[in-house]
Amino acid sequence: MGTLSHKAARGAYGAAIDLALRRINRDREKGMLQLVDLTERYMGDHFEQKNYEAARRMIQDPDQKWMKYINRLLDETDPHVLRQSALNLGYEAGLYGTKTIRAMREKYDCNIPWLILMDPTSACNLRCTGCWAAEYGNRLNLTYEELDSIITQGKELGIYFYMYTGGEPLVRKADIIKLCEKHNDCAFHAFTNGTLVDEAFCMEMKRAGNLSLSISLEGFREVNDLRRGEGVFEKVMHAMDLLKAHGQIFGTSVCYTSKNVEAVTSDEFLDLIIEKGCRFTWYFHYMPVGNDAAPELMPTKEQREYMYHRVREIRGMEGGKSIYAMDFQNDGEFVGGCIAGGRNYCHINPNGDVEPCVFIHYSGANIRDVSLLDALRQPLFEAYRDNQPFNENHLRPCPMLENPEILERLVKETGARSTDLQSPEEVEHLCGKCHAYADAWKESADQLWKDNPHHKMNYSNYKNADTSVK
Repeated sequence: MGTLSHKAARGAYGAAIDLALRRINRDREKGMLQLVDLTERYMGDHFEQKNYEAARRMIQDPDQKWMKYINRLLDETDPHVLRQSALNLGYEAGLYGTKTIRAMREKYDCNIPWLILMDPTSACNLRCTGCWAAEYGNRLNLTYEELDSIITQGKELGIYFYMYTGGEPLVRKADIIKLCEKHNDCAFHAFTNGTLVDEAFCMEMKRAGNLSLSISLEGFREVNDLRRGEGVFEKVMHAMDLLKAHGQIFGTSVCYTSKNVEAVTSDEFLDLIIEKGCRFTWYFHYMPVGNDAAPELMPTKEQREYMYHRVREIRGMEGGKSIYAMDFQNDGEFVGGCIAGGRNYCHINPNGDVEPCVFIHYSGANIRDVSLLDALRQPLFEAYRDNQPFNENHLRPCPMLENPEILERLVKETGARSTDLQSPEEVEHLCGKCHAYADAWKESADQLWKDNPHHKMNYSNYKNADTSVK
């Protein structure tokens, strides 16, 4: 699609969204049904026909759990934020971006990700126990020009969704807003500790309309502040109040460990963050990355099995909670296993190293030395592509955590080097911490995969088959 036709299509889609949103304000059900029609018209067979029909049935049942969720989202979210989210995530990333990415994968014969996660800085305003940023300080930064270049190059490949982590990305909040303004056709998301969110920043977010947040929480006040520092929990609660008052879309990012798994999935915890305005919660399994990692914090197989069932219960069509819960490790069935290595995402650290995953600190390319495209064609990423999925059981998706022998082999075969910012870690050392865990989880995972209905992707190797992004 040429530049002019792309611009015209975006304009037409934007006008259709505006019309649907106006109708939603007059007649909620009718307007929502028109949004489904609009999505079907533009997205076509990207989604199965049964999904469109299920959406229509849900809209026509105002007492249905997720319809109540959507109504609250529409009532409490700033109209400009809603419009930008629908236009940038829906049209640019979801439709135009997806089609462009598929064409680029075929053209360049490599993985092209749907989103890029990058670290603007290694700096952080907190000194959390066990975090490398507390040791490393602010020595590393991607400049504004480098971040801008990554996004510009990414858009040429069809990538319209960018996430920030760190360090603490909001140390660079002025540059982040500047990038949102320049690339107002992209969707941006930042993983933050929340303590730098203030009234002025919320106003900037509202004006830009294309930045959402995930706020890190370890649990309630006592547990959270033990690691993050006294008073941090209250600052996070205040940040959520501000974001809600300004009609922003935000949620939580929770690392679950052997010590907090029950607390961060409890009804009390979920009720709290829902009341504060959270729309979603990401759950991330503790990864024993780094020479000073604590393998004893990895959940037991019983705890991980609990997470499998609990997250599905939370987001069920009935019951559960009015928040969308995602489990980065246990939801592999919905994305065909591991999404790293450029298959659906990759990570760029504040030193410019292009890594397959935020948890896999090995690379053979730096964005300061090569183009984004060449970084995606580095040997380690090619090896990821050749070997994905790493396990046909998508409850065992990771080449490190559940299949450590694979990551060890890939790093050795490709000559990738350690990019760990605290101290280089040999791949044998990293994977050695995962073998016992992988063996213990295998039996439980295989039984869960056998006994429970699951979504099986219609491909087994992404190099010579359908490379759809979901």
